[in-house]
Amino acid sequence: MEQEQKGQLHPLTILANEAMEVFSEMGFEVATGPELETEWYNFDVLNVSKNHPARDMQDTFWIKPSPLQGEGEGRGEFVLRTHTTSVTARAIEQAGKDGRIPCAFISIGKVFRNESTDATHEMQFFQIDGAMIGENINLANMKAVLIKFYKKALGEDIEIEFRPSFFPFTEPSVEVHAKFNGKWLEMMGGGMIHPQVLKNLGIDSEKYQGFAFGGGLDRIAMIRWNIPDVRLFYQGDLRLNQF
Repeated sequence: MEQEQKGQLHPLTILANEAMEVFSEMGFEVATGPELETEWYNFDVLNVSKNHPARDMQDTFWIKPSPLQGEGEGRGEFVLRTHTTSVTARAIEQAGKDGRIPCAFISIGKVFRNESTDATHEMQFFQIDGAMIGENINLANMKAVLIKFYKKALGEDIEIEFRPSFFPFTEPSVEVHAKFNGKWLEMMGGGMIHPQVLKNLGIDSEKYQGFAFGGGLDRIAMIRWNIPDVRLFYQGDLRLNQF
């Protein structure tokens, strides 16, 4: 019966449900947040500089002033969120205010990027994002968490690599790659949360450390079901379960 029910769900729904389950087992709380986001939570709080190319109209969908603009007063303009890191940031900030550190959050939702589409890129896709804050948290903890997740999602024999990289909100930073059709495909980025990000969220960066990670759920689904083109997820084809 369970297998029959799974067959009636969209592949991204199946994967999202499994991801929330495995991260919940590791102590992560599921966080939710708005798709229409303020500039503050989408960029500023995450240490993304004012001249960073991600802020360009060619990369981000900026929204004209609306009746919701009052909510963003002092927080900049509104954008369609480019990552669910904004959701995780909101959750961490609230946990700090509530005195609930250490904490760990996972968020899964649709994000939007103003970019050209191809077999592995879309203007909209689902992202999985997570973070853990506490004392004596290190990069090895993140690696262990992600390896467990990928083995659950893609099988015990999946090949995973962690490569040095750069992101403004983590230091040090890594990219996570998985083998797909004989080639390495970038799955997500992550690293130790930059101390400035913790300060922006009201967290004592001298006492606490944390890691954060985020990447496309769609690419994980592509590998799992051998789906050749990410755009197939959004064509509304009820035959998608053929994959």
